[in-house]
Amino acid sequence: MNNTNQLDQLCINTIRILAAEAVEKAKSGHPGMPMGAAPMAYVLWTKFLRHNPANPSWPDRDRFVLSAGHGSALLYSLLHLTGYDLTLEELMDFRQWGSRTPGHPEYGHTPGVEVTTGPLGQGLSNAVGMAIAERFLAAHFNRTGFDIVDHYTYVIAGDGDLMEGVTHESASLAGHLKLGRLICLYDDNHISIEGDTELAFTEDRAGRFEAYGWQVLRVEDGNDTAALETALETALAEQEKPSLIMVRTHIGFGSPNKQGKSAAHGEPLGSDELRLTKENLSWPSAPAFHVPDQALEHFRQALEQGRSREAKWLDLFDSYRKAFPKLGQEWRQWLSGRMPDGWDSAIPVFQAGEKGMATRAASGAFLNAVWGSLPNLLGGSADLAPSNKTYIKGAGDFAAGSYQGRNLHFGVREHGMGSILNGMALHGGLIPYGATFLVFSDYMRPPIRLSAMMGLKVIYVFTHDSIGVGEDGPTHQPVEHLASLRVIPGLTVIRPADANETSEAWRAALKVNGPVVLVLSRQNLPVLDRQKFAAADGLYRGAYTLNQTGSASPDTIIMASGSEVHLALQAAERLQESGVAARVVSMPSWELFERQPEDYRREVLPPQIKARVAVEAGSSQGWQRYTGDSGEIISIDHFGASSPACTLFDKFGFTVENIVEKTLKAVQACKNAV
Repeated sequence: MNNTNQLDQLCINTIRILAAEAVEKAKSGHPGMPMGAAPMAYVLWTKFLRHNPANPSWPDRDRFVLSAGHGSALLYSLLHLTGYDLTLEELMDFRQWGSRTPGHPEYGHTPGVEVTTGPLGQGLSNAVGMAIAERFLAAHFNRTGFDIVDHYTYVIAGDGDLMEGVTHESASLAGHLKLGRLICLYDDNHISIEGDTELAFTEDRAGRFEAYGWQVLRVEDGNDTAALETALETALAEQEKPSLIMVRTHIGFGSPNKQGKSAAHGEPLGSDELRLTKENLSWPSAPAFHVPDQALEHFRQALEQGRSREAKWLDLFDSYRKAFPKLGQEWRQWLSGRMPDGWDSAIPVFQAGEKGMATRAASGAFLNAVWGSLPNLLGGSADLAPSNKTYIKGAGDFAAGSYQGRNLHFGVREHGMGSILNGMALHGGLIPYGATFLVFSDYMRPPIRLSAMMGLKVIYVFTHDSIGVGEDGPTHQPVEHLASLRVIPGLTVIRPADANETSEAWRAALKVNGPVVLVLSRQNLPVLDRQKFAAADGLYRGAYTLNQTGSASPDTIIMASGSEVHLALQAAERLQESGVAARVVSMPSWELFERQPEDYRREVLPPQIKARVAVEAGSSQGWQRYTGDSGEIISIDHFGASSPACTLFDKFGFTVENIVEKTLKAVQACKNAV
């Protein structure tokens, strides 16, 4: 039985028709999901979601994530109707150049959009990160009588989200952590692009989520608003388990000829079918994009409700700030994204020495030195903390019932970890980091790309950075990974040369806007003598002259990153014995270097010096931009082998002798070209 009153039905049909018309006008989009999911979205947004359309960034708002991002017309309709700064004209301009209603929701582009959801499964996994952030902040800031962190994370996900492997990873962790303030409405419409989900998706979804440790609820009729309300109330009452509400819906509901069919998924209804749908739903055929006054008035109650809720919270926070001034100041600092004064005073400085230290170990030393000064730095590893050196001693574990811990155990879930980190950053207030081996960054590429797209402050700690992994062999030796990460717009990749550059790399990562990848060695590297060579803070400029032999104008430039820098320095000394003056440039970050003024870049790499050599134990892809046609690149453009690291470096040409030979070749080639 459909227990829905007339006003509710009017509002639900308003959402359906707005979404269908936006797609129809654009001649592009997905009308079916919004039409089927409109009732659950309506109930959630008008009866449960605590938000303020006049201030989308109110800190204690509930978070809403449309994981089924292809149904963006649903979200845009809700944003407009409830009073966000999104006009009806923007809905009319759906998917068009310059509009604020792109094909999939984009964070920072449309008011009220919490996350960029494109690839399926990412949104639900981001929501897990948001729920983690909420629990950590609540554990840190809340005091008796002052629950200044008191909100929920809601998701609408579809069949495609639940099919994607990333949601298996993140949902498993969410259940383990008992994230009871995470509630997912599952749009169970049984349709994918190719047809009925029975073609490929027949497991017991309810049983699966129950096994994860979720509460699973069912609404057999997705149009029954009373049943939806009851299910949401039950979910809110459960504090120990995240909730999955399985809502049986019909894609394209109301369309006489496309309801329940894959034809309603990813293409406009068509003008004739839209007309028939309006008739079927007792909707006026004209004007287009009609919003009944009664429906709009009902939706816009969200504005007054939102202002009232935020005002009440602000009064609470004002009292909290007076009762706990230090915490109040800390709250504002965390939410602003500013670093606390003097946070970097404890950054370790390492003594020079040939025995050296792996940069992964230097990274671990950094974390353990500064964590007390950065109380909102929260992260962990995909079950590799002893190898990644990311465990913070004395900081405790983030675990069910112990949400104040600083060490997150993601388990062997790299893809889920990446998406969860994005959600933590999107929530606000935290600086999240996650770690694994560089070779496994492949598993994380979708969330890394999305973090760059959104400009999120996420730090990725990728260790075991080259063939230096050694005996584990080619499956664990990253070759193409540096190049593949460098091509992602907005991502900063840093591969430090020694322990002190590693400290500076972390400092840079915490200052840079947007996501940063730290690429760190397994093997020990000499700690360079900074009395003899340039200071390590040159790292912040991406590339800097580390040393120069001979005359003021060098004959050649040797560029290197990471573990190859000390080889370049030794080669320069050998070249000096042969009368060749060499400049050694440590080049830990192309991205940071390219952001420098042109005069600085020309100073480090003078255009007139054509004899250049690049040395990096990875793919040669991209180095040509710095070596030019006359230069040489010592790289590895094939997979590695299982052998001790020192043997591999010798066999594959990462030796002082080979650098000297290739440099002399480049110098001679330039002389011959004159």
